[in-house]
Amino acid sequence: MDLLRRVSFLLRITGTHGIVRRYFVVNGFDGALTMLGLIMGFFVTEATNLTVILSACLGAAIALGVSGVSSAYVSEAAERRRALSQLEDAMVKDLQATDHGQAARWVPMLVALVNGSAPLLFSMLILLPLWLSRAGVSLPISPLIAAGIIALMIIFLLGVFLGRISGISWLRSGLQTLLVAAITVVLILLLGGG
Repeated sequence: MDLLRRVSFLLRITGTHGIVRRYFVVNGFDGALTMLGLIMGFFVTEATNLTVILSACLGAAIALGVSGVSSAYVSEAAERRRALSQLEDAMVKDLQATDHGQAARWVPMLVALVNGSAPLLFSMLILLPLWLSRAGVSLPISPLIAAGIIALMIIFLLGVFLGRISGISWLRSGLQTLLVAAITVVLILLLGGG
């Protein structure tokens, strides 16, 4: 519990609660939409080899995770160092050994972990029916369709979450993100079906 309190404190003094939340939603949405796109691509081509499908999807999920961690760390570390330097200039004091110095070192790592783990986590949830099917578990519907449904549910729930945060209708917000997913599916069906 002390660790959670400490993390919360570091996020508060740097004003990065909103950034962490935004990265989680944005990269989570990217991961879910990417998996939906891959699944629809495999569906359109009538692919049936679950090993190939899982390998391609897992490769994309890992790439999204690594990209999320590295890009967020590089940009956040630069921003935190800049903010600390400006605060040090204003106070005419070295703040490396203070809470602000610690925040400048640790917050970029936390932000990077959130940014990278969101697409990876959501991708793993979406791929669950494919893993179950490959393991011999009988599913009532095609594993690709089940994975697509999970992707759509995650995308809708991310919209609901955004609606709650912004104080607008959770249903409207969820439907807006679902509309983006539907447009993606239609484009894949139109362009991939030819």
